[in-house]
Amino acid sequence: MKINIINIKRLINTIVNSPEKPISGEAMSILPIVDNAYLIIKDGIIADYGKMSYYNKNISDFALGKNIPDDIIDATGKFVFPAFCDSHTHLIYAGSREQEFTDKIRGLTYKEIARRGGGILNSAELLHRTSEKELYNQALERVKEIMHFGTGAVEIKSGYGLRLSDELKMLRVARRIKEETPLTVKTTFLGAHACPIRFSGDTDAFVDEVIKKMLPVVAAEKLADYVDVFCEDGFFNYDQTNRIFEAAAKYGLRPKVHANQMASSGGVQVGVKNNAISVDHLEYAGDEEIKILKGSDTIPVLLPGATFFMNMKYANARKMIDSGLPLAIASNYNPGSCPSGDMKFEMSLACIKMRMLPEETINATTINGAFAMDVQDILGSITHGKKANLFITKRIPSFEYLPYAFNTPLIEKMFINGIEI
Repeated sequence: MKINIINIKRLINTIVNSPEKPISGEAMSILPIVDNAYLIIKDGIIADYGKMSYYNKNISDFALGKNIPDDIIDATGKFVFPAFCDSHTHLIYAGSREQEFTDKIRGLTYKEIARRGGGILNSAELLHRTSEKELYNQALERVKEIMHFGTGAVEIKSGYGLRLSDELKMLRVARRIKEETPLTVKTTFLGAHACPIRFSGDTDAFVDEVIKKMLPVVAAEKLADYVDVFCEDGFFNYDQTNRIFEAAAKYGLRPKVHANQMASSGGVQVGVKNNAISVDHLEYAGDEEIKILKGSDTIPVLLPGATFFMNMKYANARKMIDSGLPLAIASNYNPGSCPSGDMKFEMSLACIKMRMLPEETINATTINGAFAMDVQDILGSITHGKKANLFITKRIPSFEYLPYAFNTPLIEKMFINGIEI
């Protein structure tokens, strides 16, 4: 199967060779672009791209003169972007939590809701009562939604099980999504998301269960690529997080960390210590955390949708970039703090609330997002040989228009693995 996309107004993030490291600091404001471009997809791969002048002179006569089934797409006035890489989601869950939305409006905090049995514990109870088949059906609707929003790769966490059988149920659903949908999927075991009621607040005992009973089975069934911990005051502390990561390393599971969302939790420090692929949230990351991250291979991931929904302070993205760090942006799609997987809206929030430039948000949601889930060799940019995960916009005046028109549907065609969905 061959597809020629021609007369593209602007082809965005055309990186010639995949970078060895995420895009950092000042370089985040640089977007490689080809104006008046073509792009050729062959067998699901980006086979070629360049200026239309070259296409008209060297390619079109040859391609159209052969008996090859070519699909020609005229993208006059339109942009082509690499698909989003969403490196932090909880999109497998049962039901919804709109009552807690109302509780927040009435003034209850996240911690107060959690202490009453709401929050993560509420989702865990709902998930326990939901069959694996129904859980898959609910998740599949969200998968379809995010694909049409422009996402081509997604990380999916467990964490609403809090007992072995339910954690496995979530991870099996994630594996089925990977096998039965075109999305590129990475899975994360988040057994330590909250301490279940049955442990009566004895978090250390629950950590023992995660390490001794859950991790070995998850690893044996090869259900996870990563391990995560909610390292936060009132949930799991530095030492407990470190214990889980050290145990996970024996199974070859690299960490991700929920870090510094509500306070300076030590999440960044324990993440870097254990060579985490990413530390996520970072609303309360300051000079010390920035210094530690600068000397590491750990990627800071910001989740502005959760900050928006919870009406909290935003991470200091501007300071992080100006200090030379890379940044990725993810959706944190989940029922309690961000019931949305719209990466375009995440870009808008990053621009409006965190003073990121549109160019920076494009890099943060594409190539840096790919690094935050270790798929940068196959996704995240318009590059020869990468998977053809990309979208064609409607007619728009500029790439800045994507985050500017924050609630306007702008994607006309979405391709995953070279196939229009």
